[in-house]
Amino acid sequence: MKLNTITLATIIALTSSSQVMSSPNFALAQAETAKPKNVIVFIGDGMGLGQIEIARHMEYGKDGSHFIESLPNVALVKTYSANKQVTDSAAAGTAIATSVKTNNGAIGVDSQGIEVDSVLDDFQKSGRKVGVISTNTVTDATPAAFTASVADRYQGQPAAARQMLEHEYDVLLGGGSKYFGPKKQDGIDLLPKFEQTGYTIVKDKDQLAAVEDADKLLGLFNSTYMNYKLDRDDLGSNEPSLELMTEKAINILEKDKDGFFLMVEGARIDHAAHAADITGVWKEFMEFDRTVKQTVNWAANRNDTLIVVLADHETMGLSVTEPMDISGLKNITVSPEFMAGKLTKAADGKSFEPDSIKAVFKEYAGFEVTDEQVNELNSHMVSSKGKLKYQYKLGWEIGSIIAAHYQAGVIDRSVREASSTGGHSSNMVPLFAAGPGSQYFEGVLNNTDVPKLIRSLTQK
Repeated sequence: MKLNTITLATIIALTSSSQVMSSPNFALAQAETAKPKNVIVFIGDGMGLGQIEIARHMEYGKDGSHFIESLPNVALVKTYSANKQVTDSAAAGTAIATSVKTNNGAIGVDSQGIEVDSVLDDFQKSGRKVGVISTNTVTDATPAAFTASVADRYQGQPAAARQMLEHEYDVLLGGGSKYFGPKKQDGIDLLPKFEQTGYTIVKDKDQLAAVEDADKLLGLFNSTYMNYKLDRDDLGSNEPSLELMTEKAINILEKDKDGFFLMVEGARIDHAAHAADITGVWKEFMEFDRTVKQTVNWAANRNDTLIVVLADHETMGLSVTEPMDISGLKNITVSPEFMAGKLTKAADGKSFEPDSIKAVFKEYAGFEVTDEQVNELNSHMVSSKGKLKYQYKLGWEIGSIIAAHYQAGVIDRSVREASSTGGHSSNMVPLFAAGPGSQYFEGVLNNTDVPKLIRSLTQK
């Protein structure tokens, strides 16, 4: 249609449609007759449109498509927090879990520090089974937002573990075993207490695969976050896939005839994006997409399960650029964090041997770095306290050099360094939904609208 042929009626119709789509009708959702019994929320941490597009190009080429793109309802979601224009994962997770905006760093509390219930709490209080899965620690930001209330995510992971024991959630799967052990629990080991409460405890993929008839399940597969998909073979990891964790969780939760709630987080999409690790984003996202497909296929003939797929925020402004060297990036087989672990410290303990840096880049990243790049990298390796940074942050610095070499679209490392969130953006994130009630997840939403709609559809 040419601009000068648009009529007043057309403008009014378009405006009215926009207003309707940007203001979800919770009353209609509440009155919906075809209501879901089960709700499964998938959260791709840091998964913006750029991350999805990068994975699409690297997996299928420009003409391909992901499974999540086939879901019938699509929306865009705003992610800002109560006190910042750019959210962190704690505040974003809390908004998606509880419908309350809170301050960055806070989990399961409002901006005044007052505890708020999550949609998972709603399900449990009505006698239905609940669970959370994450490739991060189960006690960190996103999973904890559904299961715990702590004022500070960085100090509160041991408290989150204690709250998980207290509330006896049916399924907890992911990393973070150290937060359940004596060193973090004032000399008390929480795992025997979980066993006494009736939990089956598993520690690797073989033990998880063997679970057949557990009533409650706790799986802790790493002392901290679970390893990147790229690194598992090189590290000899025996961690389960996101697909296996989700399958086993559903096997337990679906025993409840009244329904269940499950949150599944692909957490390391975000971690890879922080490191400007394009290859890692690709691999982590593909596992996430496969898990969604597996779950949608499980739900296909049931007509009782709402599946919502979204991100908590976007990380590092990723995009597919015109000159991005996809073939070069696909040849990388380990993460920048893994590469950081292969560096040799210099005698001063505050840098790395230049020859070591050059060797690591040549072997693992596929190109040679210059003396100038080595010197610049070493200058970024030391924290504000004068010590070498943690290995994952060393990986951030290595990843930025790799992304620049292969000309990928990513926020500059200096912006990440100046950011309290480590490089999050306020870009809207996509949401995809399927199943009964999914038609209400459309248009432009706020992240707090997501749990409001779930509650409208499921509260008894």
